[in-house]
Amino acid sequence: MTADARAPQTPDPATASPRHAEQERRRTRRIEVWSIAWGLLALVIWGWFAFLMLVDYGPEFGNGPMCRGPLVGPSSEDVLCRDPLRQWPALLGILALASIATVTAAATTVYAKVLSRLARRDEPGVRPQG
Repeated sequence: MTADARAPQTPDPATASPRHAEQERRRTRRIEVWSIAWGLLALVIWGWFAFLMLVDYGPEFGNGPMCRGPLVGPSSEDVLCRDPLRQWPALLGILALASIATVTAAATTVYAKVLSRLARRDEPGVRPQG
């Protein structure tokens, strides 16, 4: 047996089927759409988190709302200011969701870029660099 017969056969990009290339392009587009969706979800969750941390809330008192956002000013001890979403356990949970969505968006974006480059490499008529 010769060394050439034992070597694994890699598909030649010049002889790759157009059907296979089209499947790879569709797969790449699908992952790109997912990465955009995850990115938008992450932005929405980060916006929600920022809103809960910064915006004053509660009943109107004088010139504005009675309760201050957790990062804006000292928290009021009034019963009307005990919004469950403005308490630290809920805020940390929202922060965790935002972090998970951000990491997932970054991972799917990188994966989409890798698939895009691999699909371009497998296109007929494209010569690999190197």
